[in-house]
Amino acid sequence: MSTSVGTSDCCLSSKVHKATPTGSIETVGSLQTYIAAPNDGSKAKSVVFIPDVFGWELPNIRLLADDYAKAGLYCYIPDIHHGDSLPIEFLSSMEPPLKTRDQLSLIDKTKNTATVSTTLPPWLVKHRQSVSKPIIDSFISTVRAIPGTQKVGTVGFSWGGRYAILAAYGDVDAAYACHPSPLNVPEDLRPVSKPLSLALGDKDSFLDRNAMGQIQDALAVKTDVPHELRIYEDQIHGFTLRDDWSGDKDRKAMDEAEMQGIEWFCRYLS
Repeated sequence: MSTSVGTSDCCLSSKVHKATPTGSIETVGSLQTYIAAPNDGSKAKSVVFIPDVFGWELPNIRLLADDYAKAGLYCYIPDIHHGDSLPIEFLSSMEPPLKTRDQLSLIDKTKNTATVSTTLPPWLVKHRQSVSKPIIDSFISTVRAIPGTQKVGTVGFSWGGRYAILAAYGDVDAAYACHPSPLNVPEDLRPVSKPLSLALGDKDSFLDRNAMGQIQDALAVKTDVPHELRIYEDQIHGFTLRDDWSGDKDRKAMDEAEMQGIEWFCRYLS
């Protein structure tokens, strides 16, 4: 049986981080793109970041790309949404991190749900797979053709996590998907033919234990494809990108998920 899991209010939670990204903005192909380059400038191991619904300008994803670059990975964050990402201000009205979520009143929760239900569905229709996947595929092809590029990986978050999985059908050399949604389980995983790593939170509001079990089962049969699935304790959907750095446990989960991706690409893009 297939389980379809989609973007919910939990996906739109958490924090905008305050540090200043250090990369540059360039046009790659036809897309405005944030670039974080390693110290030696090598493009040999290139990684395409596929953002969540908040897009390429969210400071959090740029700061993460900066960290990947410090590990020797040449990073691209393209404006996949063509200037139509959900505004960062929208994030602040959504569900807070897990440690404060239970303190919300029923009225506040109802308001959040109403905001999501009127804003998110039209955006998802506008940026449906038939529109977004060709843009992503074209960008990956453009990166492959850049002189000095040897292997290409992709990391995706929430909305972008599913497209990272789809890219692992053969468009990239390795992929890392963080709390992917919307995701059809197990159908979306069956065609995976390239090394795939996944990071999930055990408090994800729409990837329940049954869905996680189906993901594990779908990957287990791929004995010829390197894969891993890590489930992080007490972490909600979106934790790898937008968790609360002020909490030790949440910060540790973010740090470990960051290293999960870096180590995966350093291994399979070499």
